[in-house]
Amino acid sequence: MRRVSIPTKETISETNQVLFSTLEKSVGFVPNMYAVFAHSPTALEDYLALQNRKTSLSFKEKEIINLIVSQLNGCDYCKSAHTEMGKMAGFTDEEILEIRKGNIRFDSKLNELLSLTKKIVEQKGKVSDRKLSHFFEAGYTTENLVDIVIAIGDKIITNYLFALVKVPIDFPIAKEL
Repeated sequence: MRRVSIPTKETISETNQVLFSTLEKSVGFVPNMYAVFAHSPTALEDYLALQNRKTSLSFKEKEIINLIVSQLNGCDYCKSAHTEMGKMAGFTDEEILEIRKGNIRFDSKLNELLSLTKKIVEQKGKVSDRKLSHFFEAGYTTENLVDIVIAIGDKIITNYLFALVKVPIDFPIAKEL
């Protein structure tokens, strides 16, 4: 059951109207999740700034984080959206399912990223020294660690917003595991 309306361009602030136009040009449409942010005059702009910030993580690495966090939080909207983004990043359908299951067999370094991200979410940031050592031994840095936490926070925002408002999913529905 949807709990809030999906704002239209005509019903939102001028700033959000400009952002809707930008999204229409870059994405081809305004995803419902982004539209919900437009209920606030500043939230969409703030969220897009967070999502589009410079980071030490690659597009593939960010999508691994997005997929596993959304899976752990049970966000059907974000699992669906990031399945599509994962394909754009170059992952196959099978690789995306491996990521969502929490164990990457196709790349050991990316598996360390996935494993650490999963532990951070499940254990609310309290991971062992051994887990962090494995992450750093795989070739990641403290800068990457900070950017992972920011990416997790980004995804938690949309995961929780979906849980609260139940916006219609406007991407192909992700397969169940």
